[in-house]
Amino acid sequence: MSNKEVKAALKSAREAIRNKEYKEALKHCKTVLKQEKNNYNAWVFIGLSAAELEQPGQAKGAYKKAIELDPNQLLAWQGLANLYEKSNQTDVEGDLAGVYQKLLELYESGDKQKWYDVCNKLVELYRKENKYLEVAETWQKLIQKKQGDGAEKAELHQLWKKMIQLLKGSTENQDNKTGQLLLTAFEHALNSADTVPGEDHQNLYKDFIHCLSKFPHETARLEKACNDMMALYPAACYPLEVLCLHFIQSGTLSEEALHCFSKLLEMDASSGPGIIGLGIKYLQEKKYKEAVKSLTEGLQKTSQCPAAWHYLADAQMKIHKHKDAVLSCNQALEALGTLEGPSLRWKNLVLQLKAEALIKIANADAAEEAIKALEQIVDASSNPVVLAIRGQAYLNKGSVDQASKISQELLLSHPDLAESHALEGFIHYSQKNYEQAERSFLNAIERKAETAEYHQYLGLTYWFMGDETKKDKGKALTQFLKAAKLDSYLGIVFRYLGNYYRDIAGDKSRARGCYKKAFELDGADEESGAAAVDLSEELGDMDAALSILNEVTEKASAGTAKWAWLHRGLYYLRTDQPSKAVADLQAALRADPKDSNCWESLGEAYLSRGSYSTALKSFRRASELNPELIYSVYKAAAVEQLLGKYENAIATYEQILKKTEDYVPALKGLGECYLMLARSALENYFDRK
Repeated sequence: MSNKEVKAALKSAREAIRNKEYKEALKHCKTVLKQEKNNYNAWVFIGLSAAELEQPGQAKGAYKKAIELDPNQLLAWQGLANLYEKSNQTDVEGDLAGVYQKLLELYESGDKQKWYDVCNKLVELYRKENKYLEVAETWQKLIQKKQGDGAEKAELHQLWKKMIQLLKGSTENQDNKTGQLLLTAFEHALNSADTVPGEDHQNLYKDFIHCLSKFPHETARLEKACNDMMALYPAACYPLEVLCLHFIQSGTLSEEALHCFSKLLEMDASSGPGIIGLGIKYLQEKKYKEAVKSLTEGLQKTSQCPAAWHYLADAQMKIHKHKDAVLSCNQALEALGTLEGPSLRWKNLVLQLKAEALIKIANADAAEEAIKALEQIVDASSNPVVLAIRGQAYLNKGSVDQASKISQELLLSHPDLAESHALEGFIHYSQKNYEQAERSFLNAIERKAETAEYHQYLGLTYWFMGDETKKDKGKALTQFLKAAKLDSYLGIVFRYLGNYYRDIAGDKSRARGCYKKAFELDGADEESGAAAVDLSEELGDMDAALSILNEVTEKASAGTAKWAWLHRGLYYLRTDQPSKAVADLQAALRADPKDSNCWESLGEAYLSRGSYSTALKSFRRASELNPELIYSVYKAAAVEQLLGKYENAIATYEQILKKTEDYVPALKGLGECYLMLARSALENYFDRK
């Protein structure tokens, strides 16, 4: 077959393809290949015809053969691209990317529009596969080519914005290089904007700052962007809010940070980050209640701020709201979980604070939870303070051996650490080894004199120590006063100061003040509340006593605050207000249905009210619960006597006198019952009775 005949066969194949006679075209191509097996055009035509006849495997093979023969010819690459584009198979996408890259190379010096079209297709392919770095690099090449071709500023601006759109989904799992390319795109888009200042430019700046805030290592760039935007848009709160949140998360509060907080609150008094900043300022100034109030309010508006939850938990710990602090720590951990690249430093701080709060709750379940929290701290085993907290958790759990082991290790490895000696002191104190506890707490105070808890426990140690210190509680008083000065929210210290002034110094007025303070700090401290009420009554200040009781009973839910209901019920009983007394004593019994004394008092209240049957039931219930309550048994007999049930009353009186022969009220009642029976017999003419 001559060269002329080959050309004729190829021409016939081209005509057949044009007429969509693909099988005919294949015949002509095969004729050519018999003569010239390396004919480029014949292989391209086979590829095209096979693709149209839905024979993708043969088409792919033909195109690849043509490419092998001449890799720098366009036709085969174009055909292969068309074949892959029409294919439904996902495994060809990697091959298609390679084909597009070759086409870009071939179009580089030729058809610009086709280069742009292929570039767009390649970018879209990478985007579908979430290959964001390749998207960024390819799109940047497109922009550079446009710049080289002298594109207008407005067109370049749109291209940079398109690059931002393409990379927006990448911030959650991108590498640093992609991130840098995204930030560069933002900067170019901002610099190429037409209208500055303007609404579009302002929104673009907001997006840029939002994006920067997700990059923990771009703090300088973030601060610059916020300051630049504030200079351009002085009425916009957004950059100031981001800057405030950045300062909050950084954990270091400079003069600049405090200035930002106050400036933001001037612009928007209801801004979450601004209110949080104010709360942190209060925390620094040791205004703990104000700090809790502001941080709580700010977090209702800006809840996804782990650092703010940590600050709130810290403030709650300072006023000994330990359960609230645990809840705040949980919120901080939840917020850390939703952030990109959670901050390990904050997580460790929150877990440590949570463990400390759980230890203060001081029960076995809380101790177990504290141990679990400490286990999650990275490098916990190399942190002696964390180890000391773990030792306390084991002690609260009742695992004294494990606590002692940690204590011994700490004293050997960190003898100058106050926490090492304090842990040893807590262990000795729990085992009532007061002399050893004293030594340990003195060592802890020597190393950290500003810790109120150490003075509190040294005071308690002196309080419970041997006979000599029992008589002279002066040492205990000194330590309690130091603890109270260092931490004015430490309720237990004020309770023991109350004990000292009441039992040792005999100063009822000062004692009452201490008990009242203790109860204000810890509403669950019933001992202090009851003591404050008792002393108010002894000092003749019933208004103060009732004020405390009314406050407690108003807040109390059903089945709680028994002591307050009982105290107020007895007051009403003494002041001849039996109906009020009945209501309060019933409330006290809901909290403790087995209190025989309370049943006895309720019986008295019913009796005063004239409700004899219910009074009788109450006295009987009291004596059932405690058969030793002679008075309740006597009152039951007295009520039966009042009701004219003389035989029953006589039986009960005799029962009392068997136990206590000289119980005068029973003797008197017995005599009266016999007399009443005799009188009744005479009236009914039963003379011989």
